[in-house]
Amino acid sequence: MTSVLVVDDNDRNRKLALDVLSAAGFRTFGAATAAQGIALAREHVPDVVLMDLRLPDMDGAEATRKLSGHERTAPIPVVAMSASPLEGSEDWLEEVGFAGWLEKPIHVSTFPEQVRRYCVGGKG
Repeated sequence: MTSVLVVDDNDRNRKLALDVLSAAGFRTFGAATAAQGIALAREHVPDVVLMDLRLPDMDGAEATRKLSGHERTAPIPVVAMSASPLEGSEDWLEEVGFAGWLEKPIHVSTFPEQVRRYCVGGKG
């Protein structure tokens, strides 16, 4: 079963993403802070991490660098999630280590397939 970690400090956004993905057959984990997300990623090694860019303890870019720099979590694709359009920021996303980005608010009907595209090995 494909697993997804959603790191978002907005409880409603995180719950919606987790519920939609769970209903689509994903195994899900959620974290409200970057530190919680990093710890969960190291513990569970999900197939993909969805990372909010603005978190209370550190920004999503720094958290992504920490995941990329750790042997256990380095292979996990991390996808930026932002309410601000990131079109044209592909160079920055790649420099940070993001596999791509998804815009918030999510679209319930297309979200699971969007996430599946980023999963390790394309499984899901």
